Amino acid sequence: MRWAPLGRDLAIDLGTATTQVHVRGRGVVVDEPSLVAVDTTSGRMVAAGEAARDMLGRTPERVLVLRPLSDGVITDSDVTEQMLRHFVERARPSRLLRPRAVVCVPSAVTGVERRALEDAAMRCGARGVYVLEEAMAAAIGADLPVHSATGSMVVDMGGGTTDVAVISLGGIVNARSVRVGGDEVDEAIVAGVRAEHDLLLGERSAEDIKLRVGAVWPLARPLTTRVRGRDLSTGLPRTVELGSDEVRRLVEPVTAQVVEAVRLVLDICPPELAGDLLDAGIVLTGGAAQLRGWTERLRHELGIPVRLADDPQHAVIRGAGACVDDFGSLERVLAGPGRR
Repeated sequence: MRWAPLGRDLAIDLGTATTQVHVRGRGVVVDEPSLVAVDTTSGRMVAAGEAARDMLGRTPERVLVLRPLSDGVITDSDVTEQMLRHFVERARPSRLLRPRAVVCVPSAVTGVERRALEDAAMRCGARGVYVLEEAMAAAIGADLPVHSATGSMVVDMGGGTTDVAVISLGGIVNARSVRVGGDEVDEAIVAGVRAEHDLLLGERSAEDIKLRVGAVWPLARPLTTRVRGRDLSTGLPRTVELGSDEVRRLVEPVTAQVVEAVRLVLDICPPELAGDLLDAGIVLTGGAAQLRGWTERLRHELGIPVRLADDPQHAVIRGAGACVDDFGSLERVLAGPGRR
C-alpha cells in the first residue's frame, strides 16, 4: 500500500499532559495541553487546550476542567473524542479528504487501550490508523540510528508515563513502561507541601514550583521560590518558601521509580547491546526529562553516559512526523490497520 503524497496525513501524540499534531508537509500545527472544559449540564466541550488551561480554578460550578487521559491512556472516551476532533479539525487542510494518521502509544499499552486510541482517531475522521510506540518515535525524533545493528537506548519521560527501550535493527529489543511522569511529580509536590507545611496548593502552583526549583540531583547553586496556598488550619492564604533541596526530597519516591525502570531494562539487555550502550549511552526525551539533574542522576546511578536530546519535549511528535513524511523508509516501525 502506497502512502499518498498529498500533504494531508497526520501524526498525533495524544499525551496525558500535551496533545501535538503534525501535518505532512507543514510540521507541528497543534501543541496544546490535553485539557478540556466541559459543561456538566449538557456534556458538551466549552474549551480545549490553552483556553481550557486558562480556566483552571476559575470556572463556575457547572463547568468542569479535566484531563480525559491518565497515565497515557483514555479514561473518558467521549471527552477525549471531542478534544481530539477539535485539534484534528484545526490541523486538517481539507474537510473533503479523510487523512491517515500515525498515533503514538506507550510501550505497555494494553490491546483494549490501544483500540480505544485507534477508535478515537477513526471517529475524528481518519480513514486509516497506524500505531507507533512512543519509545520508537522518541528515538527517531532524537536522530538515533534505529535501523543500525548498534544498540541505542531512549528514556522518554512524559506527563503520565515513562517509556524505556533498547532499540536495534528497527525494532525494540527490550522495553519497560512505568505509569509515572511529570503529573506524578506535581502530585508529590502537592502532597509533600500539604504534609510538611499544612498548605494546600493547586495544580498550576505545583507545576510552577517544579519548573522554578524542581530537581532530582543536588544543584551547585540551590534555588528557592515563594509559593502561596491555602492554610488548612485557618482557611486563609499563606506564603511559604521552598528550596530545590526540599522539592528534590519530596519527589524522590517518584524519581526512584524511573531510575529502577531504567536499571531493569539494562539488566536484561543482551551483552552485545550492553557494550554498545557503554559507548553510545542513554538519550533522554520528553517534557519531564527537562527536570533539573536527570542526566547527572542517571549517570551516577548507572555508570554510563547520559544526555538530553535536543528539544526533548517534541522528540516523540518529530519521530511520528518523520514516519508520516517518509513513510516508505520507516513503514516497518509502524503497526496498524493501514498495513493490511
